[in-house]
Amino acid sequence: MESGREAAHGDVVSLLAAKDAENAALRNENAALLTRVTELEGLVAALHAQLGRDSSNSGRPPSSDSPFTKKPAPKRSSRTRSGKPQGKQPGTPGATLALIDDPDDTITHTPPVCAGCGDDLADAEVFGVCRRQVVDVPPPPPRPYVTEHRVQSRTCRGCGTTTEATAPGVASGRVQYGPGVRARAAWLTCAHFLPVRRARRVLNALLGFAVSDGWIAGLRAQAARLLQTRFLPHARALIAAAPVAHADETTARAAGSMTYLHVACTRFLTAMHVGDRSRDTIDAGGVWPAFTGVLVRDGYAGYEHLDTIEHAWCGIHLVRDLRAVHDPDPAGQSWAEAMVNTLLLANDTAHAARAQGRAALTDTELSTIRSRYGGAIARGRQENTRGSDPLHQQARTLLRRFQRHRDMILRFTLNLDVPFTNNTAELPARSVKVQQRTSGGCWRTLQGLIDFAVVQSYLSTATKWGLDTLDAMTQLFTTGAWLPPALTPDIAAAA
Repeated sequence: MESGREAAHGDVVSLLAAKDAENAALRNENAALLTRVTELEGLVAALHAQLGRDSSNSGRPPSSDSPFTKKPAPKRSSRTRSGKPQGKQPGTPGATLALIDDPDDTITHTPPVCAGCGDDLADAEVFGVCRRQVVDVPPPPPRPYVTEHRVQSRTCRGCGTTTEATAPGVASGRVQYGPGVRARAAWLTCAHFLPVRRARRVLNALLGFAVSDGWIAGLRAQAARLLQTRFLPHARALIAAAPVAHADETTARAAGSMTYLHVACTRFLTAMHVGDRSRDTIDAGGVWPAFTGVLVRDGYAGYEHLDTIEHAWCGIHLVRDLRAVHDPDPAGQSWAEAMVNTLLLANDTAHAARAQGRAALTDTELSTIRSRYGGAIARGRQENTRGSDPLHQQARTLLRRFQRHRDMILRFTLNLDVPFTNNTAELPARSVKVQQRTSGGCWRTLQGLIDFAVVQSYLSTATKWGLDTLDAMTQLFTTGAWLPPALTPDIAAAA
């Protein structure tokens, strides 16, 4: 009897042991499956993030956004409404056409018969006149204005030497187009990015000049040669002496291969050049080796060799990178939203300080910004201690960036002359994209792109100074390039 109980007890123990082993195996299997599910969820989030990338959360240009799949962008905290109504603001002066006293033509409209009785009004007294004017283009085709320069030669009565007068530079040949025509042709192709054939049609239709495609195509190169000798070295020297300057680079396709357009600029100056993305090419622009101020740029490592100057990281680039991590997993990457809010708070604080005329932020303001900055990093570490999927890896890379480059990222809070964004350099760089889209997507020759960069440097600088680009081009082809008199208009006015 006792032996039977022992045998039964042994069977129960064996069964329980087998069940425990089976349960342990199931728990291990569940844990492995849970880990796998977590990895797959992270991978799915990373793939969703990759598919959802556009100009709002990556470095892609707005032109790459699909018009068929892009949804209306959600409200972003980085851009808020001013509260003002759209359109013309109340109290601002209006603008309308005004009557002139000496019209080119006058047409009088007389009522033929009386609207009451039907009598003839041919000899009736004029009661009143309502003036109405129509402003229009002259009747086509306009006639070109031709100036003939008669260069005389005279013989001296004393020695018999014949001396010929000196013709002006605009009349160097037998027949040529004047600086006004050349300026307008170059203005259409360089300032308005028209392809050569379309620029020729505009000139022919509006000005009556039957110019050729080849003549227009050569004007950009002529303008570039005129600018390379005086304007470009002058602009580069001024930028190198600036306390704050901006740098950017963007791709361009020329002669069947990819190259880069480099931008060096300030609020009132622009200098561009073309080459690869190496440090030697960056230095070849003639600005950064002599620069001693603060350089505002994106995260490209090609500028790190400029280690004797201070660097500032573009805040909008960082906001896009943070949103690329946050949008696929808002709950799991809440640190990214906290960091975005910190950067935007710091930018608002810096703007308020400038508006108050202060030279720097207070210690309390700086302490608050740095405390929130450090708190966002600490939260990010907690949220990304585990996970080997691409999204977590991307988040950890971004966390290391914010930890390593804190001073560079917050430079705009330490120096109020430094802006939050690098838009000053990005705006001139967009010209290369506009020209590519209007001209078939590329330049036929690398030299054409180089000439484009030189002329755009001139037009961008003239625009920043408030000059009319057509006037600037006319001066270029008449007396020579316009040169900015100083680093800023304020300095020029003071001088």
